[in-house]
Amino acid sequence: MLQAFFHFRKMLKAFQPDIIHAHMMTGALLSRLLKGFHKYKIITHVHNEFQKSANIMKVGDSVIAVSQAVAESMQRRGIVANKLHVVRNGTIGSPRTEVSTEVVLEGIPIVTVAGMYVRKGIAELIEAFNVVAKEYEEAHLYLVGDGPDREAFEAQADTSHYRERIHFLGYQSDPRAYMKAADIFVLASHKDPFPLVLIEAREAGCAIIATEVDGMPEALEFGQYGLLVPPQSAEELSKGIMAMLKYPDVLNAYRTKASQGLEYYSVERVARDTLEIYQNTLIS
Repeated sequence: MLQAFFHFRKMLKAFQPDIIHAHMMTGALLSRLLKGFHKYKIITHVHNEFQKSANIMKVGDSVIAVSQAVAESMQRRGIVANKLHVVRNGTIGSPRTEVSTEVVLEGIPIVTVAGMYVRKGIAELIEAFNVVAKEYEEAHLYLVGDGPDREAFEAQADTSHYRERIHFLGYQSDPRAYMKAADIFVLASHKDPFPLVLIEAREAGCAIIATEVDGMPEALEFGQYGLLVPPQSAEELSKGIMAMLKYPDVLNAYRTKASQGLEYYSVERVARDTLEIYQNTLIS
C-alpha cells in the first residue's frame, strides 16, 4: 500500500486528472487520501456491495451502483440519495460479443458460466443436477469458469452417480459459445450485484434460470426474461430445471423472451450515463 501510495501520487502529479473513477476499494482509498492536494472529483463505482469493505466507496463525490438493489443497500449504509446513481451494466455492442467460435455439447446441455466460488451456488447446482440427471439420462452439466473453490466442487462431483455427465471446463476466453450451445443457462448465485453474464446469456438466446437475489431479478426484468428461483435451494433449482425440460414450449418461450428488450443494455448507453454523471459531478 505504501508503494502504491507514492506511485499513485507521482501519477497524479503528471496527469492532473479532473476525475478519478475508482472501481476498487484500494483506488477509492488512495484517491481520498491524496485529494487534499488536488482538485479532482472522485467517482466510486460499487459492484460487490456485499463486502464490508464496500463502505470505503462512500468517499466518492458521486457513487455509481450497478443495480437498484446495490443503490438501496448503499443508501442503508449511509450514502445520501443525491450522491447515488444507478448505471446498470451493459454488454451489447462490446468487442467481447464479436465471436464466431462454435462448440458442440452432448445431450441436453445445462450450462453455467461463473467463477468457482461458494457464493456462485455451484454446490447447489451440482446437487440439483443429480436430481435432474436421474430423470433425464441425456442431461449434461457444463461448468465454465475457474476459481479457488473448484477443487471442492470437483470433489463433490466425484461423489455423484452421474459424475461422467458433469463437465468442468475451466476458464474459457469465449464463454458465449457455450451459452449459444446450451439448452438451459443457470446462474445460482447466493449474492450477485448485477452479473454481466445474464445479459450475455440473454443476447445468446438462452432459456435462463437464476436465483432471486440482489440485482439478478433486474437483469431479467423480474422474471419476464428468465425463471427466478430462491437462492441456496438445490430443491427449487432442480424443480425449475425439470419444469423447463418437461415443458419444451415453456423452455422455447423463455428463449424467445430472453433476447427481447436488450437495447437498453448497450455499451453506448452505459457510456452516456457515465459521462452525464461526470459532467454533473464536475459542476456540483
